[in-house]
Amino acid sequence: MTPHTGLPRTMPAVVCHGPGDYRLEERPVPRPGPGEVVILVNSAGICASDLKCYLGAPLFWGDEHREGYCQEPVIPGHEFIGEVVLLGPGAGEKYGLAVGDTAISEQIVPCHACRYCRRGQYWMCMRHDIYGFRRNTFGAMAEYMRFPADALNYKVPASIPSDQAVYIEPLACAIHAVQRGEIELDHTVVIAGAGPLGLGMVAAARLKNPRLLIALDLNDDRLDVARACGADLVFNPGKTDVIREVNQLTDGYGCDVYIEATGHPAAVEQGLRMICKLGTFVEFSVMREPVTTDWTIIGDTKELNIHGAHLGPGCYPVAIDMIRKGLLPMDRIVTHRLPLERFQDGIDLVAAGDRSIKVTLEP
Repeated sequence: MTPHTGLPRTMPAVVCHGPGDYRLEERPVPRPGPGEVVILVNSAGICASDLKCYLGAPLFWGDEHREGYCQEPVIPGHEFIGEVVLLGPGAGEKYGLAVGDTAISEQIVPCHACRYCRRGQYWMCMRHDIYGFRRNTFGAMAEYMRFPADALNYKVPASIPSDQAVYIEPLACAIHAVQRGEIELDHTVVIAGAGPLGLGMVAAARLKNPRLLIALDLNDDRLDVARACGADLVFNPGKTDVIREVNQLTDGYGCDVYIEATGHPAAVEQGLRMICKLGTFVEFSVMREPVTTDWTIIGDTKELNIHGAHLGPGCYPVAIDMIRKGLLPMDRIVTHRLPLERFQDGIDLVAAGDRSIKVTLEP
């Protein structure tokens, strides 16, 4: 093991004990086993899924139809960046990491043994250990964090500031969603939602160079940032009949690709009405409650391609490169940087949604 002098025995950490019950506690500083990495966390993002977990969404805590995903007590946080401080035997060679490097780990730690992992579809792993929700993978809202031996880790260029590098995880998810849209050069693409993920989707879709790229959001300030990310047009559905606008822009056909990144059921119905026949609908959001709609639109009326998008498989190197090249207005996306002890203020900012885009904690 590579030694790191001065590492404390305990650290401050946010601990989830249940919906609405998050506490700042002292926890043991993790030590690495074989193939494992310990980082000093520089920055941890608060995701919309963190908020839904905090608010008690059934996906995370269960209901009469399913078992909950969150295993409390757990340290939350799956968006992060940090400095390598300890390397277990073999970890440095396996990942090309050294003490002092900046490192990130994909949000899922796959089992490498289930059917999906064996097929290379590791992001759908049956064990599905995502940092910050499972006891096997404590998250980043703490001073230090451990990457397990099965993790997928990357070295991040030191030239990328930590307050920008923390956006790698949501950007990787956004890139994967855009890839699922199968965008062509003559397509009209609509991205619903200009939050942290939607903005990343706009920037990634811009690289596909569609004929027309449109962003939708109820917040005009976020729409201004969407323009800076590459949107050709932006519309506020609270002020504009966006279905009518898109139809007029496409000779009445509708958009070719619609990517839903709002997390609101109304955006699903909006997309099904807005999209053209034979179009591709990409659903990304983690919904707080089940969504119902007229499935006849999907089948008999329009024969749509419905694609899900989950996590950011294979997209971390692309996300790192996009940020390194300055392809996103990061100073406008990361709006709030708070100390760890103000985690509740951070959660409240994300819940309000009117004054922030990406909120981060800096232990």
